[in-house]
Amino acid sequence: MERKPKKDPKDMRHGYTTGACATAVSKAALLALITKEEQETSTIHLPIGRDATFTIEKCIFEENAVSCETIKDAGDDPDATHQALIVGTVSWADTPGIHLDGGIGVGRVTKPGLPVPVGEAAINPVPRKMIYSTVQGVLDEFHITRGVNVVISVPKGEEIAKKTLNGRLGILGGISILGTRGTVVPFSSSAYMASIVQAISVAKEAGCEHLVVTTGGRSEKFAMKQYPHLAEEAFIEMGDFVGFTLKHCKRLGIKQVSLVGMMGKFSKVAQGVMMVHSKSAPIDFNFLAQLAKDIGADRETIAQVLEANTASQVGEMMMEKGYDAFFHRLCEACCYSSIHHIKGGLTLSTSIYSMQGQLLGRADDIASIDEVDWDRG
Repeated sequence: MERKPKKDPKDMRHGYTTGACATAVSKAALLALITKEEQETSTIHLPIGRDATFTIEKCIFEENAVSCETIKDAGDDPDATHQALIVGTVSWADTPGIHLDGGIGVGRVTKPGLPVPVGEAAINPVPRKMIYSTVQGVLDEFHITRGVNVVISVPKGEEIAKKTLNGRLGILGGISILGTRGTVVPFSSSAYMASIVQAISVAKEAGCEHLVVTTGGRSEKFAMKQYPHLAEEAFIEMGDFVGFTLKHCKRLGIKQVSLVGMMGKFSKVAQGVMMVHSKSAPIDFNFLAQLAKDIGADRETIAQVLEANTASQVGEMMMEKGYDAFFHRLCEACCYSSIHHIKGGLTLSTSIYSMQGQLLGRADDIASIDEVDWDRG
């Protein structure tokens, strides 16, 4: 079978956030409640300054309420909530004002540190503002002063939430209603970075003074075995955003951070690359060869390092030849480069694992740069 050619990012189709969908169904349900007419579409104004029209899949009339449904389209972004059914139910309230809450499949906040108070539905500030202003706009249009209840539901939200970090963040029972733009940009970094910020904030509020940041789920499992005494909130998946994560830890006053990952990404960190996506920067094999030379590797090994294709291949060479000191040196370099990048203020440790979970090397509790020992590549 022929592989499909990858789309150019600029040709990728944008989608809509759960917040935009929730606003659209809230508006449609309120219009149906007022006019007694079934709504087929709903047009709302997005935070990015343009309008968007959503298809209303169902409009269900009950005795004192109306529910409208739309299917979330995330475009070409591999979003966990793509194709999720978003439901808005609107009814008249006994008290003035707009009363917004989450129903089935919308999580509830149970830990401090998030932008929504503990006990409330996990509907983030921008979606809340969108729903409030849109609903108020409809009430004003029809000169209605009585209060309304708005409930956002996601029937399969609890199942979808298992694919997210909501449980770790203390958001239980479903997904969060999110979005700051109203649209989803395919493969956008902003959503991932926002999740890192939230995770660090929750850890801080939970009283975690030592955080462990990992490059992914596999390295996180290894990290949890290495640091079994730490609370679950202390473990943060930073993905490729090493520098961003460390700077935010420092900004929030975290004093101790441990980096846990594997050869490929951490070889880049060691040479001073703080955004370690596969396309961010190539592995510097001259740098790795110098580390090998520093720990006393023989000439043949150093030559092989220079000819290697991947950092993992270098790691395998060092394991086979018993050069354990190489991994300790690499871990030290990760700490030194990280401290240099954030201009100090953290005590750092680094652990490097093999894909199979073998601890290859570690350097612990480094708070300052050893200028003599640090090879900047």
